[in-house]
Amino acid sequence: MIEWQWLEFENIPRGDLYEVLRQRQDVFVLEQTCLYPDLDGYDQAAHHLMAWQTANGERRLVAYLRCLAPGAKYSEMSLGRILTPAIARGTGIGRQLVAEGIRRAELQHPGHRIRIGAQQRLERFYQGFGFTTVSAPYDEDGILHIDMLR
Repeated sequence: MIEWQWLEFENIPRGDLYEVLRQRQDVFVLEQTCLYPDLDGYDQAAHHLMAWQTANGERRLVAYLRCLAPGAKYSEMSLGRILTPAIARGTGIGRQLVAEGIRRAELQHPGHRIRIGAQQRLERFYQGFGFTTVSAPYDEDGILHIDMLR
């Protein structure tokens, strides 16, 4: 069973925030070997969607994304820092995360489009959620990305 949390930055419990930041570092910096400033100043203005699962008495973060309001970074709202830790990949939680993120983002900011900067290899995955590619591929931290809108 998945426990979903949709919280503003200041309402994330310290231990949960630590785990989110640890997983972002593990996935984006260490696993993908991208040296970039993950702490980019947008977290404080975002809503954070976290998926937790308890197994053998241990509560684990199994998926995460952040949602920025229209105007915070782009004219549209945006979803970013979308991740599933290695232990949760292949379980379908990534699809659940994106669907839940879209649902909550649209409730939070009705009538606004959603922009993502997606890794190009995930283009078809995001197309399955109604996103359309709106840019040519570009290099971001050594990984090809594309901008997509929904």
